Amino acid sequence: MGVIAFRILVGIAAAYLATLAILFTLQGRFIYPAPEVRHAPAAGFEEVELLTPDGLDLTVHWRAPEVGKPVVVWFHGNASSLAGSAVETAVLADKGYGVLLASYRGYGGNAGDPSEQGFYDDGRTAMEFLAEQGIAPEETVIGGTSIGSGTATQMAEEYSPAALILVSPFTSLTDAATDALPIFPVKLLLRDTYDNAAKLSQMDVPVLIQHGTADNVVAFGSGKALSEAAKNATLQAYEDAGHDLSFTREAQEAQALWLESKGLGVEPIIQPELPEAVSEES
Repeated sequence: MGVIAFRILVGIAAAYLATLAILFTLQGRFIYPAPEVRHAPAAGFEEVELLTPDGLDLTVHWRAPEVGKPVVVWFHGNASSLAGSAVETAVLADKGYGVLLASYRGYGGNAGDPSEQGFYDDGRTAMEFLAEQGIAPEETVIGGTSIGSGTATQMAEEYSPAALILVSPFTSLTDAATDALPIFPVKLLLRDTYDNAAKLSQMDVPVLIQHGTADNVVAFGSGKALSEAAKNATLQAYEDAGHDLSFTREAQEAQALWLESKGLGVEPIIQPELPEAVSEES
């Protein structure tokens, strides 16, 4: 091997190792871009301040349900916000579902640093708020998109809601990162894993998985594999849709129809009371 070729190889190796160091050190910034802008609640929502188990103030947006409707707890993606969540849940809100737009530490002016375990604590804080409102887990639908699918799945595992909705989800963050960076040993680098597939394989909660076939952030194959790993899943494929599928009215309307097929959000049939005389005779 000539001197020039050797120097080129050394340079490539040095660049590769330097990139590994950057990925490991700054992975939090790559995984959690964390917009800092704090948004006012959308129409019909109110701002609520919660306290996490580790003492952080957390802002969420809350809309109470109409009588007989479940509450949707929504976890947004890693580059989104509560304002984005309001758009993602607009159809369900219009249909009278209660909606709790969960937030994360480090996002939207909240204190703290984002992490998998931190997000789980934030999710538990949202669920405990509902318990304080007298809303039981079986009266909730938990949903999330992209990285929010990780927290949504964990909360479904812990709280057993009536249903789970995952939009553009991954089987695990490790798998998604491996697909995006195949030349790097991401399994050795990642601190957070969000292993959705392993959890869904053990859950009986009905789950709707929606994924666009043209998703260039989390490949459609990930959603398909996740549906196959789950015990009780429905997969909806959206031709030519990308990673922003959750913002489309088509996907949201399909969520409402699926929930209704599970008997959730359907107006109860109220039988008219018979006159007292008739009632006594029967």
